[in-house]
Amino acid sequence: MKNISGKDFCKILEKNGWQLKRINGSHHIYMKTGSISRISVPVHANKPLKIGLLNSILKISEISLD
Repeated sequence: MKNISGKDFCKILEKNGWQLKRINGSHHIYMKTGSISRISVPVHANKPLKIGLLNSILKISEISLD
């Protein structure tokens, strides 16, 4: 799996219909209409997301990085 920063992953979420609802510190909170899920993405400069967190967010958002 490739390394991806929180900032770049936010762009991917927005392209897939997720909307930024609020920012709490360095965490961007996304929600999607028709879904009860909410996703919190840590945006710490250009540091890559850890693999476990990335896999969890991908599973919730139903997005594949292919």
